[in-house]
Amino acid sequence: MTSAISVKQLSKSFGATEVLHRIDLEIPAGAATCVIGPSGSGKSTFLRCLAFLEEADSGLIEVFGEPLGFTEEAGRRRRVPPAQLRKVRAGIGMVFQQFNLWPHMTALGNVSEALKLVRKLPRGEAEDRAMAQLKRIGLAGLAARYPSQLSGGQQQRVAIARALALEPKIMLFDEATASLDPELTGEVLGVMRGLAEDGMTMVIVTHEIGFAATIGKRIAFLDHGKLLVAGEAREVFGKPRHPRIEQFLDTYLDRGAAMLM
Repeated sequence: MTSAISVKQLSKSFGATEVLHRIDLEIPAGAATCVIGPSGSGKSTFLRCLAFLEEADSGLIEVFGEPLGFTEEAGRRRRVPPAQLRKVRAGIGMVFQQFNLWPHMTALGNVSEALKLVRKLPRGEAEDRAMAQLKRIGLAGLAARYPSQLSGGQQQRVAIARALALEPKIMLFDEATASLDPELTGEVLGVMRGLAEDGMTMVIVTHEIGFAATIGKRIAFLDHGKLLVAGEAREVFGKPRHPRIEQFLDTYLDRGAAMLM
């Protein structure tokens, strides 16, 4: 399978604390890769490096063969030109724990604004594209509502629509359901499951282990900044398991984990 993202020897420290240690990972195109592990294992930092919201201290990332931020020539790591970086980053969308919607704009306004600002589309075309994405996630009927009039799950779905409207090649999700009540989690996971069925390339940091097991083409398990296991879901969750994953599943409370035990 073609790699959408290739990560080689990626390391990141904050002060004296090493958060990521020489990560090597191939993320396939057209499928979901789920990144799991205990809190503090470096999952969110890893995702932020893939979005170039954090600069890794060493190592390289390629997105569909193009260097993200840094390349290597004659054994030396060097920064790519800004225009090249912007081009690669334009193909990456990201959804965070917090919805980060503009409170003074409707759902339609939140989704269309990026199209007007980033893509310089005229208002009519931007709103047509925004409405198409709201329809895709089942919120076309709520386009005129403001964030305060939407549930948490609906707000997160608007945030997903906003990212999708820019037509990224890759979607990154950083604990997209962590801020939601359990009963609202399902609607957001349903949208993400639909994207996976449509063949969207996704990297999903999640604590929803059952969801990861059913949607993930590949599973990457991080622990203390190290990639301990990476492989297809049936290999990672099948038995015999890696001892650390076995311990993690035995002690980690998750609504979907029971199906794996």
